[in-house]
Amino acid sequence: MRDRVATAAAVDGAVLSASRPGATIAELFAVLEHAYADAGFPGEWRLHHQGGITGYAGREVFATPHDETALPDACAVAWNPSVTGGGKSEDTALVTDGATEVITRTPDLPEVQPPTGPPRPAIVEL
Repeated sequence: MRDRVATAAAVDGAVLSASRPGATIAELFAVLEHAYADAGFPGEWRLHHQGGITGYAGREVFATPHDETALPDACAVAWNPSVTGGGKSEDTALVTDGATEVITRTPDLPEVQPPTGPPRPAIVEL
C-alpha cells in the first residue's frame, strides 16, 4: 500500500507542478498519463476520473485527454490520481501565475515528498 500511495503522490506532484495559468486540461492530462506510465502503471488513469478544475461543484471541468480548456489566471484544481489497491492522492490547490499552492494540506499528518511538486499525504499509521 505504501508503494501505491507513493505512486499516486508522484503522479499528483507531477500534475500539480505542471498546473499553471494557460495550461490546457489536455496538456495536464498528458502529464498525468505519462507520470502513470513512468511509474509502471500505464493506463491506470482509465480506472478513475483524474480530477480537474474545481470550485462550487466537485469538479467544474473534469480532466479528459482532449479538453482544450485552459486554466485561467487564477483557479482551484483538485487532481486525484489513484492506483488500484489503495493508493490515492488528492487535495485542492490554488493556481496563480506565481505558484500552485495546496490549500487543503494537513501538515500535522504524515506526508511523502514526490520527485516533483509539493509534499503529498501519506498513510496515517496508528
